Amino acid sequence: MTKLAIIYYSSTGTVDAMARRLAATAEAAGDVEVRLRHVAEIAPQEAIDSQDAWKQHRADVADEPVATPDDLDWADVALFGSPTRYGHVTSQLQAFIDTLGPLWAQGKLADKVYAGFTASQTHHGGQESTLLNLYTSFFHFGGIVVAPGYTDPVKFADGNPYGAAKVTGATTELDENDLASLDHLVNRTLAISRRLEAGGNGASRDSA
Repeated sequence: MTKLAIIYYSSTGTVDAMARRLAATAEAAGDVEVRLRHVAEIAPQEAIDSQDAWKQHRADVADEPVATPDDLDWADVALFGSPTRYGHVTSQLQAFIDTLGPLWAQGKLADKVYAGFTASQTHHGGQESTLLNLYTSFFHFGGIVVAPGYTDPVKFADGNPYGAAKVTGATTELDENDLASLDHLVNRTLAISRRLEAGGNGASRDSA
């Protein structure tokens, strides 16, 4: 079984919907164990209460499991998701990443497969820079970043070779291109992880 951790922050539900699609697609493969985990909210309650959609989404996920460093220690593949915040990930996701220092120091974040997904309200709203900034952390982990590139026709439709990304505009609903892009991202990362594992097992047998 390939172990997949989907770690994300969502304020109003778009990135949450993306994360759930990734999880459903992975679970449908039948040989993947998935941990779907949202990170802890750190925004002041008064800020959350000021936006109905934000307040509603926090209530919707209140009883669901929150990400911990153990989820990264456990995983073979990790997909991180965040809305864009001025071209970066949210402070909530960054706060989680900042808890991973002890695992990093032990080398326990290295040699895993990583990729990212994001959403913004507008085109050119910082999606590419958000993913690239996220990947900087993965490089420091010693992770293997598996971006989708232009390895499937859907990437010519969504135009983002760095990861999966949603432009919300007036609606947060995922369209066919969004779903196809998410499916491609998770299937590609899982396939590359399996190939790496097979190669590693083969090397071990040869050495023995």
